Amino acid sequence: MNTASAPTTYEPSPTDEPPLSARETIKALGAYVRPHRWAVALGLLCALVGAAGGLLQPLATKALMDRLASGDTIAGILIALTVLVVLGTAVEAFGAYVLERTAESVVLAARRTLVGRLLRLRISEWERIPPGDLMSRVTSDTTLLRAVSTQAVVSAATGAVAFVAAVAMMAYLDVVLLGVTLDVVVLVGGAAALVMPQIARATERSQKAVGEISVGLERSLGAFRTVKASGAEERETARVEAAARRAWRHGVKSAKWEAVAGSADELAVQLAFLAVLAVGGARVASGEIPVSTLIAFLLYLFYLIEPVSKLVDAVTSYQEGAAAISRIAAVERLSTESPARQADALPRQGTAAPGPASVRFEDVTFRYRPGLPYTHQQVSFEVPGAGMTAFVGPSGAGKSTIFALIERFHEATDGRVLVDGKDVRDWSLGELRSAIGYVEQDAPVLAGTLRENLVFAAPGATDDALRDVLARTKLDTLVERLPHGLDTPVGHRGSKLSGGERQRVAIARALLRKPRLLLLDEATSQLDAVNELALREVVADVARETTVLVVAHRLSTVTGADRIVVMDAGRVRAVGTHEELVDQDRLYARLAATQLLTPAR
Repeated sequence: MNTASAPTTYEPSPTDEPPLSARETIKALGAYVRPHRWAVALGLLCALVGAAGGLLQPLATKALMDRLASGDTIAGILIALTVLVVLGTAVEAFGAYVLERTAESVVLAARRTLVGRLLRLRISEWERIPPGDLMSRVTSDTTLLRAVSTQAVVSAATGAVAFVAAVAMMAYLDVVLLGVTLDVVVLVGGAAALVMPQIARATERSQKAVGEISVGLERSLGAFRTVKASGAEERETARVEAAARRAWRHGVKSAKWEAVAGSADELAVQLAFLAVLAVGGARVASGEIPVSTLIAFLLYLFYLIEPVSKLVDAVTSYQEGAAAISRIAAVERLSTESPARQADALPRQGTAAPGPASVRFEDVTFRYRPGLPYTHQQVSFEVPGAGMTAFVGPSGAGKSTIFALIERFHEATDGRVLVDGKDVRDWSLGELRSAIGYVEQDAPVLAGTLRENLVFAAPGATDDALRDVLARTKLDTLVERLPHGLDTPVGHRGSKLSGGERQRVAIARALLRKPRLLLLDEATSQLDAVNELALREVVADVARETTVLVVAHRLSTVTGADRIVVMDAGRVRAVGTHEELVDQDRLYARLAATQLLTPAR
């Protein structure tokens, strides 16, 4: 019996909020269009010129027929008609190009804003929102913004102007026939307006499902080897397919309602044509109007198809774009950090405030979100400048959170975290982080070349500094083996490197920054004994002139530390050297007896 469970549905994204009101949507749309208002105005002017050419054609046709009836020459009118058609087409084509280019510029600006905002999100926001959902807002949602930002605006304006102008011309020709036409158009148009909210709802749900597709793919591709090793390809495929089917289903609904709305204008004109033909034929037969007037009126009636179509398309695009704008606006309301600036660099060694940084925690209490248990409870310790301080304790004791609070990835719920005697909340992020070298627990490596990864935190590093760091971290032999040396691509997330090599790259990247404070979160967990020994020597050397904080699970890492902070259940239970703690702290003695948490290789 197959016990595999069906693919679960995705939970709503934390960015899902009630749609914006019409006023809020128009205000948000105006913010995107405002920088390009002159280009949109030019496109609108060109569209109006083209519309004016079309408006004059039925009158020119009436004049031509009247001249034919009177036997006058028609050469001048034919030339004028030709010029009108060519000129109107050329102007409209130019206007269309201007609008398309402007639309692309609007999308570019929106994407730049969103990307810049996403990369400045607070860690707390990033941790609760699936990256795939955020990426879909940068890609598919901004694509919908393209249509509503320019085409909808101009289509609505030109459609309205052309409609009013055509109605005025039709009133000039015959008021009775105009009344018949408007009765039919209003009746059918009112019915079509009822489907517009359906388009908005279906589009919003479709875009949400597209975001779920991105979330599912990001989940599977981010753990690709695990998916394959678990034989989970079909299950993960089914999970993404479920989201794709939801997107398809809502997309089909939107298409259905769009088809209804799009055919309404043609239906209105066709019904109006039959009504005008009947009433107009009777008026021609009774001699109330000449046949040329009926023909010109019918031409205006068919001319109405285009402005009415533009109005319908504009409303449809607005409904689609409103859903996209609402999703984009939700991202823009997420909490972000202040952008770091190069000028914010904290004084480094050899400048006005030389030497390693000091760190002090004063009764720090912290939890990641309201309702969750506290990770830290009145944590206090002090690390003077220079030397190595190791943090040990059972899993979940709050060791890595120490680093997160120092880097201001999160901020203490209560108490203070001080660097150089100053609360980290009083430093600008640029000042604080420029002085810190940070090696994460999973030692991430970015797609790109080895060189790009090494200089990622220190783009101005010299070749001599690079060679020195490569030698100290034993990466020089790796560089010699690579086909293109430092310029060899390392693959997605460093997939072409071993786990130990990725850790050494992360350590080299941090050292190349020449930090005043070095944070190592289990930085040697994937190294063999030889490379671990070499790295311990490097860290010991760095600790002579830099403050080094280490989260360690190996006894070999902590025995040489100047001080060891023992943590348990979010509290500091003891501080001392290895020898002192073996004698004085039962938990540390037990951990040391079992080689801490992971035996050294």
